Amino acid sequence: MATLKIYGTPASRTVRVLWMAEELGLKYENIPTHYQEEAQQPEFLAINPNGRVPTIDDDGLIVWESMAINLYLARKHGGELAPRDLAEEAGAIQWSFWAITECEKTLLDALVLSLGLFGVATNQDKAQACVAQLERPFGVIDGHLARREWLLGDRFTVADLNVAAILVWVRMAKLDISAWPRLEAWLGRCLSRPAAAKLFGG
Repeated sequence: MATLKIYGTPASRTVRVLWMAEELGLKYENIPTHYQEEAQQPEFLAINPNGRVPTIDDDGLIVWESMAINLYLARKHGGELAPRDLAEEAGAIQWSFWAITECEKTLLDALVLSLGLFGVATNQDKAQACVAQLERPFGVIDGHLARREWLLGDRFTVADLNVAAILVWVRMAKLDISAWPRLEAWLGRCLSRPAAAKLFGG
């Protein structure tokens, strides 16, 4: 019986944790928890008083926030996805925070405009215009990838997963990022992995 419970739905940031669990080959139970419905009920608020998903219960240990959860799971289960040393651990934390602070909000805006979510009218031109706001961070990661195939060097790690789990919205929003060919190629490598294809429909 799985001791790892993942609260949330794939159509939310929970997909990042599901991707990590699949990559690690973990046995887990995904407990469907909609962020606007079940997550606001007293039973769930007793687990995560923020009323947010994803949240995990790992044999009694509660962890919130998708990036923190994935870093925890990588650290606990080890293997190729986990940092090998302190420098790689710093890199994994750095890139995870970078993706949230530099890219996530603007890409979410683009996704909402592209797909017409939350009652917003579909507007692909405005969605593509969001890319202009990402010129600097996209340039940063594209430049970093000029010297390596993966964010931490010679293999796919939790750093790549955490960043790609946000940048996948580029694909979903049908944004043109051809101005950053190394970024585009790296994202393709990440999303072609079997675990990613299973969740994102590669």
